[in-house]
Amino acid sequence: MGNRVARDDYEWVYTDQPHADRRKKILAKYPEIKSLMGPDPRLKWIVSSMVVMQFVAFYAVKDLEWKWVLFWTYIFGGCLNHSMTLAIHEISHNTAFGNNKAVWNRWFAIFANLPVGLPYSASFKRYHMDHHRYLGGDGVDVDIPTDFEGWFFCTRFRKLMWVALQPFFYALRPLSINPKTPSRLELTNVAIQLVFDLGLYWLWGIKPVVYMLAGSLLGMGLHPISGHFIAEHYMFLKGHETYSYYGSLNLLTFNVGYHNEHHDFPSIPGCRLPLVKKIASEYYDDLPQYTSWVRVLYDFIMDDELSPYSRVKRKLKGDIKLE
Repeated sequence: MGNRVARDDYEWVYTDQPHADRRKKILAKYPEIKSLMGPDPRLKWIVSSMVVMQFVAFYAVKDLEWKWVLFWTYIFGGCLNHSMTLAIHEISHNTAFGNNKAVWNRWFAIFANLPVGLPYSASFKRYHMDHHRYLGGDGVDVDIPTDFEGWFFCTRFRKLMWVALQPFFYALRPLSINPKTPSRLELTNVAIQLVFDLGLYWLWGIKPVVYMLAGSLLGMGLHPISGHFIAEHYMFLKGHETYSYYGSLNLLTFNVGYHNEHHDFPSIPGCRLPLVKKIASEYYDDLPQYTSWVRVLYDFIMDDELSPYSRVKRKLKGDIKLE
């Protein structure tokens, strides 16, 4: 558990990200893929049902013994809240109401944010668009761990702690890598979430609040679904910076595992990404891929060649337009 990872820096490259070029080639060969772009009419109903489901869970746990509160927090609340964060990811691409109703998507994301407990949907939208435009961009892409993370979390035990603390690093990393002045919508997001959290406490007591907040933190930490954080862009194989996952947990995560397909076509909702792979299979079948997020977590922790530094990074050139 004490072996140090040999890597002491990121994988610096001097080429553009591969997704724009592959998208151009695929569309030239399969123009029908354009028909897959646009909103998913089912998304708003699925997300609304998830919100209602979590509200019912808040009521159900208010009188449980603490041991059962904690049990259901990890088993059910963690799964549902992590799934909700990936619904918010979907909504950030305007797939709930379409690009023509972008404001509707922003407000719907704030609604979806309520059972997560932590106000982040408005900020996530701004930083996530930067991640797509400038994948691996130094000083811009906050999905890339900081130098401190790469330097400190360099043993198996420390990597285990790093995985468990993922939600904290995702929350704090933007403040050091690419701080932005909060927008009015972000402040509104915070205010609405605070009122909701306090209202939940006033209505049903502390247990639903613990269930909600701990569920989000545990579900995005050492949890099977959180394997997607590492599976998406950590360099398990040299020369590859994005990886897809084709396992059963895609059913709970809006197909976020189809990550090469998603970065190639971010305007296509998750429910249609399997069709992208089916139509343009020759572009995806030979790329490195996963079938188990749990195995991804295990390999990342146990492999002494892997660490938070195992990311492709590039210096950006030209005009940079941030959200």
